[in-house]
Amino acid sequence: MSVWRNLGERTVYESRWVKVNMADVELPDGRHLDHTVIRLRPVAVATVVNEADEVLLLWRHRFITGAWGWELPSGGTGEGEDPSVAAAREFEEETGWRPGPLRLLLAVDPMPGISTSHHRVYWSDHAEQVRTVPEDAHESARREWVPLAKMPALVARGEVRSANAVAALLMLHHLRLG
Repeated sequence: MSVWRNLGERTVYESRWVKVNMADVELPDGRHLDHTVIRLRPVAVATVVNEADEVLLLWRHRFITGAWGWELPSGGTGEGEDPSVAAAREFEEETGWRPGPLRLLLAVDPMPGISTSHHRVYWSDHAEQVRTVPEDAHESARREWVPLAKMPALVARGEVRSANAVAALLMLHHLRLG
């Protein structure tokens, strides 16, 4: 069994959002290499599928990639915070809707070769609108209930680009309509 071993790390950059470390890694054949490790807080994601099999999505521009796309409300979890509580909070802040009880849909690690970015995606089958304008309205150009049946085509056209949203929306499409 070939296993890479992390023999230790030193921090090369740190902020409240990210820590970038350089790891001394021993390969299975005994060679060593320096490997970048990006350490991030866990991410909590939430979605709601209503009775019409529509999903509430955010249409956002990401300046880092220069791309627009549909996303799910998400954010980092606080130290010791329950990820489902963080997911519900982010959903309400970013959409103006309060989700019903959330259930874990899936957990993904989008970049396990370089990052500890762990995403837990939750979903509910109902939500209550508590504000007409979300608390974090600046985070998206619009919010829309989009038919779950459209998800495979949206993903194929590159209109859903975030890895956690792609995984969650295709999983929900399969579970609800498959």
